[in-house]
Amino acid sequence: METRELIERINRIEIREGKERTIKSYVLRNNVISPKAEGIIGRYMEKYGFFYEDSALDYEALFGNANPVVIEIGFGMGDTTAEVAIRRPEFNYIGIEVFLQGFVHLLGELGDRSIENVRLIRFNAVDVLNHMIPDGSIEGFHIFFPDPWQKKRHHKRRLMNPEFLHLLATKLRKGGYIYMVTDWEEYAEEVLEISSQEQLLVNPFGGFAPPVTWRPMTKFEQKGMEKEHPINEIWLERADLF
Repeated sequence: METRELIERINRIEIREGKERTIKSYVLRNNVISPKAEGIIGRYMEKYGFFYEDSALDYEALFGNANPVVIEIGFGMGDTTAEVAIRRPEFNYIGIEVFLQGFVHLLGELGDRSIENVRLIRFNAVDVLNHMIPDGSIEGFHIFFPDPWQKKRHHKRRLMNPEFLHLLATKLRKGGYIYMVTDWEEYAEEVLEISSQEQLLVNPFGGFAPPVTWRPMTKFEQKGMEKEHPINEIWLERADLF
């Protein structure tokens, strides 16, 4: 596929035709493709990226193996994604991100460092989950430092709401996990509350979880710590209801 066609497809990030407009958890600010970004897309998109299709993903075809799949939603610049994939090579990772700069940056990192267990898509996560991810097929979800939308009138934009949490839960295999980290304590408390109402999930810690050893510190985390924000970790697991 020619680079220009790849770029055109990358810039289609949500389903538009025939669908009601819903509240998004993101606002796009920059969609400009630089010459450097064009080069990265041309070199690496067809190997490490994939596009939205209204059909279920074949994970073995996508990765070339049958390892369990973890999805990261909103990976930002992707430095943590790359490091986690290196530290946990027994898992495959799908990264979903709408912000162009971060998407291209991680695409370049995967190619330049030959990180083989990560694939990326630039698309609205809700659409990807609803149309491409089979129920009961995912090992885990990573959601690191999602936008807290601090003003009360913007809370409706928060990614982690009851409907989205339920959607994640339906995609997990039994025993699979949702791992969220935030430095916004009120948001963390809200997620704990809504998760307690989700019958498909259990909290093995009864509250906030201890840090895991394989997650590196993110830039957002460092900034939060400099502001003396507590780092809150939430670990939820798919309940075995049968």
